[in-house]
Amino acid sequence: MKWVYDDGGRSKYYHGVANDCVCRAIAIATGTDYKKVYDMIKIYADDYRTNEDSEDNSHPSMGVSKKLTYKILTDLGFIWVPKMFFGKGCTTHLKSGELPKGKTLIVSVSKHLTCVKDNVIYDTYDTSRKGTRCVYGYYVKP
Repeated sequence: MKWVYDDGGRSKYYHGVANDCVCRAIAIATGTDYKKVYDMIKIYADDYRTNEDSEDNSHPSMGVSKKLTYKILTDLGFIWVPKMFFGKGCTTHLKSGELPKGKTLIVSVSKHLTCVKDNVIYDTYDTSRKGTRCVYGYYVKP
């Protein structure tokens, strides 16, 4: 699978290392300014911590929990398509031909979210592990 370097616009605002894959993936997939996505996630995280889960320590630059990621993306109109099931092992990889063509996806892999547009990875590094990385599922707009 081809990979294109894309930081989602983070370099316009921040420098250095961050665990902001959720923020970057949403910015890239939706074409929304990174800072707008960052601010949106911060509001969601603060509200979620106050009203839903006081233990959730999600932050746009330090990582976002799976539950909060799901809430944000479904609120944005994405649907979750699971690709890994109990007892089945890994059936879908981050590899050409195993994900839908012509779609923009936010793909969940181990401890990371990445954006895939028409079978091209857009991220700060090649997350495919040479086509061996297992896909847990992906978010797509219907």
